[in-house]
Amino acid sequence: PGQTVGLVGESGCGKTTTLMSIMRLLPSTGRITGGRILFKGTDLLSISEPQMRAYRWKEMAIIFQGAMNALNPVMKVGDQIREPMILHDMMDKDQAERRVGELLELVGIPRSRRDQYPHQYSGGMRQRAMIAMALACNPKVVIADEPTTALDVMIQAQVLELLDSLRKRLGLSIIFVTHDLGVVAEMCDSVLVMYGGVTAEYSDVDTIYNLAQHPYTQELLKAFPDLSQPDKRLASIPGYPPRLDDLPAGCRFAPRCPAAFERCRVEQPAIHQLSERH
Repeated sequence: PGQTVGLVGESGCGKTTTLMSIMRLLPSTGRITGGRILFKGTDLLSISEPQMRAYRWKEMAIIFQGAMNALNPVMKVGDQIREPMILHDMMDKDQAERRVGELLELVGIPRSRRDQYPHQYSGGMRQRAMIAMALACNPKVVIADEPTTALDVMIQAQVLELLDSLRKRLGLSIIFVTHDLGVVAEMCDSVLVMYGGVTAEYSDVDTIYNLAQHPYTQELLKAFPDLSQPDKRLASIPGYPPRLDDLPAGCRFAPRCPAAFERCRVEQPAIHQLSERH
């Protein structure tokens, strides 16, 4: 409770698919074939869809990627924030109306703008409205899927600061997906690095940044600019992540890995616990 875990990795490594699996919101073309999703001791894969609806928004909520397209363009913003409260029978319409005003002000939007449509909001305001919607039913866990996509740098900083202040104020647990390792260092308590649909490395932020063991994590960190060494050339990882429907034999990172040897090309390395937190 009250902590933020960062989920990082290149595009196509399975971050959003993982989040949609947690919420059981995969598209019709996707399915969960194994594993467990444990929330407060309950395996969310073992319960029915009506039971799962009781978890969505009330226990866990998601801030979808790309606020520009996530809001319904023909519904007033206030109505969209009110909808989950009414659907979950949390309050009547008058109570929900008051709650909408409180949520908008909580995220820095005047309550007088509740009856406006998404096109009347700036990009940053739309993202704040998405955050207000995620908080509508007082969830314990908020999943933020790259919440600063398509926003300029100043607005990105405001949205991140808002999320962090809400985490502290409301005691939220946040799963934060991003490509930006600087944001991870600033926002997160622990980090899970994904590659090719699986976990590459998982530990607290300090360990990942200072004692990373997986070659992929090490290469990601090398590609991050260092302000203390402005003349240093940026590194890049050659090649592309594997297609998840055409995975290589052995380690999924082996075709791009500078440390790969013959065994890597035939055997997927198992996850090893290096310390209590790593």
